[in-house]
Amino acid sequence: MAEPQPPVIEGFVPTPYREREQFTTKFMRKVRENPFVPLGCLATAGVLTYGLIAFKQGKTRQSQLLMRARILSQGFTVAAIMAGVVIAALKPRVQ
Repeated sequence: MAEPQPPVIEGFVPTPYREREQFTTKFMRKVRENPFVPLGCLATAGVLTYGLIAFKQGKTRQSQLLMRARILSQGFTVAAIMAGVVIAALKPRVQ
């Protein structure tokens, strides 16, 4: 019995298995394409961690401000993701 073939999608050329990227090379390529997404993720995680530490220490005012900063950094990250999607959609396709 013949091996099943993937569906044909116009404009999409599947990469053969032997040519697939490794995790680290793909990660570095994605970071170079849109460096603001990992930056936003790190900022969000840092502010969240610092806010939780402040909350545990009983610094409620500081904790509240840091949670608001976390929302802003999450918004920045989402905006960076959306900008990357728009840029990728507008980039000319190489065939």
